Amino acid sequence: MSGTSAGARHLIAIGIGAGDPRHLTLEAVDAIGRTDVFFLPDKGKRTERLLQVRAEILRAHAADAARTVAVPDPPRDSTTTGTDEYRAQVDDWRRRRAERWTRVVHEELAPGETGAFLVWGDPALYDSTLDVLDEIRAAGAEVTCEVIPGISSISALAAHHGTTWTRVGRPVRITTGRPGVDRPDLPEDTLVMLDVPAAIDARRGGGWWIHWGAYVGTPDELSVAGPLDEVADRIAEVRADARERHGWIMDSCLLRPPA
Repeated sequence: MSGTSAGARHLIAIGIGAGDPRHLTLEAVDAIGRTDVFFLPDKGKRTERLLQVRAEILRAHAADAARTVAVPDPPRDSTTTGTDEYRAQVDDWRRRRAERWTRVVHEELAPGETGAFLVWGDPALYDSTLDVLDEIRAAGAEVTCEVIPGISSISALAAHHGTTWTRVGRPVRITTGRPGVDRPDLPEDTLVMLDVPAAIDARRGGGWWIHWGAYVGTPDELSVAGPLDEVADRIAEVRADARERHGWIMDSCLLRPPA
């Protein structure tokens, strides 16, 4: 299989799309086919369905001799409040993740071999993989890195609703609904990838329009669109029911202010 120089280990962050195995690009298929070891971050039973999708992708495109290594994710505190506290918590989690990944890469990947991380959506958009790989290299590990872009969840969301991120002469923001980060006071088209309920609640009464989706690109896909004030309660009900049934939820939305 294709690797790198005799001394360095080669790592690839491969964007695999929002959940539909057909989201894979030809470049991603090629990268999967030349990988020796796949490192699969494991967040526990609640994301078992996501692991099944990854397994399906590997059965279809990985070389027969390729190996998989499960890497349990370090726990992460999601109860912090305030922007500074949140950033500090994320930095600590990424540091611990980098330490764990560095150890497993050196244990499971031989010099000259290629390892890969299958990244949901696009590695360059709201994902920690590239930051963790930077930390691994900064710590002195002899690795080379490569990035394969993928279809993001918000790209799939816009396609599902048959709309665009942007409108003529208007900016678009990509953010989270976290207070202190989100800016509902700005009359801009806004893509929200985390803390969606907070972003919705902050815009009630403002005449906004919403395109919302959860589990986009998977058989469990859900979507609602319409004037935010009319559909916000419905989204909250659908979202709560989905979380109860699946034990987790991945959702995003496109919010548009009055023209």
